Amino acid sequence: MSPAPALTHSVADGVAMVVIDHPAKRNAMTDAMWAALPPLLDRLATDPAARVLVLTGAGDTFCAGADISTLGADAGAAKELAVAAEDALAAFPKPTLAVVRGYCVGGGCQLAVACDLRFSAESALFGVTPAKLGIVYPASSTRRLASLVGPSTAKYLLFSGELIGTERALRTGLVDEVLAEGELDKRVAEFTRVLVGRSQLTQAAAKEFTAGRKDRDAYWAEQARGSGDTAEGAAAFLERRAPRFSWTVTP
Repeated sequence: MSPAPALTHSVADGVAMVVIDHPAKRNAMTDAMWAALPPLLDRLATDPAARVLVLTGAGDTFCAGADISTLGADAGAAKELAVAAEDALAAFPKPTLAVVRGYCVGGGCQLAVACDLRFSAESALFGVTPAKLGIVYPASSTRRLASLVGPSTAKYLLFSGELIGTERALRTGLVDEVLAEGELDKRVAEFTRVLVGRSQLTQAAAKEFTAGRKDRDAYWAEQARGSGDTAEGAAAFLERRAPRFSWTVTP
């Protein structure tokens, strides 16, 4: 008997790994899984041991979207759960990286787009498929997608529901790096080590500014003055050692 669909997670070496675990349905998200993601992210946001979050799927697929078989009579409520999960992921205060293999479709693509960065295996396929089901794609999800890939590519994906490969995904900005299957885990481990060693102050401020927050300059200037990170970064550079940044996210 297959295990129940779930989001599993672990934290090691500064990296929180969240796994979409529903391989019987290509890691499609059930309503319960959508509902479980925001509180899980809340816990990881306040965990000082978690400096970076990696989102991936169990086995050889990222996520094939929503598990249609679990949708109740109220499709609007199901869509609200998905949007809340996506928004919680986009608002996570630490760097997030989607690691994609296989299908990254529908709600799975929503989750990947809500991450800061996306690394993909060469064989991955991406698609946004509401037009195949007669579903109105959420406004916030549409804006986030268009902001990432541009209006034309967003319209192509939304109008057609067609899947695209990694060459087009990389060219349009849907993914940031494409790796051979055998190199993906190695590259993710290497890159997350880089992120863990960098200043959380810089990362958190950059997340807000790139998200369009225009009212936080004074806040971040105050945080920088009191953090000691700038002095530590300069000292580490002059002493030719790895910096030991002390500022941490406190949501």
